[in-house]
Amino acid sequence: MKIALITGGSRGLGRSAALSLAQQGVGVILTYQHNADAAHSAVHEITQAGGQAVAMALDTTRTQDFEAFEKAFQAQLQHQWQRTDFDILINNAGFGLHKALADTSEAEFDALMQVHLKGPFFLTQRLVPLMADGGRILNISSGLTRFSFPGSGAYAAMKGAVEVWTRYLAVELGARKIRVNTLAPGAIATDFRDGAVRDTPQIREQIGAHTALGRVGEAEDIGPLMAALVNDDHGWINGQRIEASGGMLL
Repeated sequence: MKIALITGGSRGLGRSAALSLAQQGVGVILTYQHNADAAHSAVHEITQAGGQAVAMALDTTRTQDFEAFEKAFQAQLQHQWQRTDFDILINNAGFGLHKALADTSEAEFDALMQVHLKGPFFLTQRLVPLMADGGRILNISSGLTRFSFPGSGAYAAMKGAVEVWTRYLAVELGARKIRVNTLAPGAIATDFRDGAVRDTPQIREQIGAHTALGRVGEAEDIGPLMAALVNDDHGWINGQRIEASGGMLL
């Protein structure tokens, strides 16, 4: 059985990916920051369907906690699956900020950098030695690195850095046959950015009008794709940015 670690796997895209991977027979370790109830609900849904899953607390902004997380992660691998390594890492945890560049504070900039770039960078650095050769890493970016909306600049800048980092990871881990890609979703109706896309009809209508398929995305449009990009059927895709936006702003 392959084992996947999904950061921010308790809700939204991460939860959809966890469910999709579990349906493929992959064991899932999903992390959450605050919402333990949502995380354990996802685990319950997976186990009720016959899968195997574990929830672990992790704040990806606190790099000083990564050593302790690594030890706890190793313990879960051994206890749940009798493994000392794992196969798939999906760096999904994050949050949004809608603010003009001129109004973005240094604290807001630092918070975005911590969760979207520094955290994934150093978590991956720590966990790659535990990854089996031939493993898979998927980093989550955003359609906002290709098209630009005022108010998203600081967030998009972090995701742009993630896309560059992904390519370098693919090169440096290639000798171990570890494949690394970026998935860039378009506008998705989740609780991201306080549910702005999900809960605001005007935003949904505006995005739908600029999307070839005529609507905003749903978590269920993205989770199965995340699972597909880390399975063995797409092993020749490496170091790539794959956008899943329904054809937004083509």
